[in-house]
Amino acid sequence: MINADQLRDGWRTGRAVTYSLERVPVIGGTLAAGIWNPGLKSTVLAFHGITASHVSWRAVARALESTRTLVAPDLRGRGGSRDVAGPFGMARHAEDAVVLLDSIGVDRVDVVGHSMGGFVAMRFAAKYPERVVSVTLVDGGIPLPLPADIPIEDVMKAALGPAIARLGMTYPTRASYRDFWRAHPAFVDEWNDDVEAYVDYDLVGEAPNLRSSASGAAVMADAVEQGVGTVADEPWHVVTTPIMFLRAPRGLLNGAPLYDAAYLADFAGALPNVPIVEVPDVNHYSILMNPRGADAVADAIRRTANPEQEAQQ
Repeated sequence: MINADQLRDGWRTGRAVTYSLERVPVIGGTLAAGIWNPGLKSTVLAFHGITASHVSWRAVARALESTRTLVAPDLRGRGGSRDVAGPFGMARHAEDAVVLLDSIGVDRVDVVGHSMGGFVAMRFAAKYPERVVSVTLVDGGIPLPLPADIPIEDVMKAALGPAIARLGMTYPTRASYRDFWRAHPAFVDEWNDDVEAYVDYDLVGEAPNLRSSASGAAVMADAVEQGVGTVADEPWHVVTTPIMFLRAPRGLLNGAPLYDAAYLADFAGALPNVPIVEVPDVNHYSILMNPRGADAVADAIRRTANPEQEAQQ
């Protein structure tokens, strides 16, 4: 297993980025998508996690600076796409992404996915290989081992913990929703402006009945497609583009990792051309929204897309 300290440091200059929120008609409604630094030669298509939104990619977009345009949809049932009707699932999210890319005139992309977004990224690469330059998986996308005789719905509810619980809750003020997230074990020591923007964007409705934008129906429909023995296995038999996997050593609650190191080693043993990179001192969320984690993700995207060029630097 490679340590991300071996990757080139950051590209963190604090340079401002250009951002817009676009809306594109898809089957069932209108898909929202954030676009950072439009018009550059190379484009990254970024898929967020199961209860998240495109705003989770803000730090990575800044870390990429002027090297890539970053296009990140709100997957249907979340964020600005919360009213887009089902069915859900990885294949449907991939189809939505093609509509989005066609609408903005982008052909080929480096694909990256965080958590559940990794499964969408692999499905996209399997369905549309002609549009994919590389795939970067951020603590997601490799089928999750499942305990025997326990329904996957129950496994995912337990694994997601507070992220699922909040979907049925209401909040009297925006400050109270921030307080909820500040107390989350993954964010107690990781709060920053990017996390705050992510939390604020997720909140919808009117006080005192504010709520998360994520649809519980969408979340559970997507959750069942992430385990070993489900459709999550299929892309790994057909995707031939370069893939890199980034692992967070701490998990969703800042404790046990989502992916056990021994399990990943066994998985990688069958796929020797898929490097497993551990990003030091991050959890499942801060690997994306902590500046150090965002730098590692941005660097991995560049390396996966241009391995020969990066090896010379």
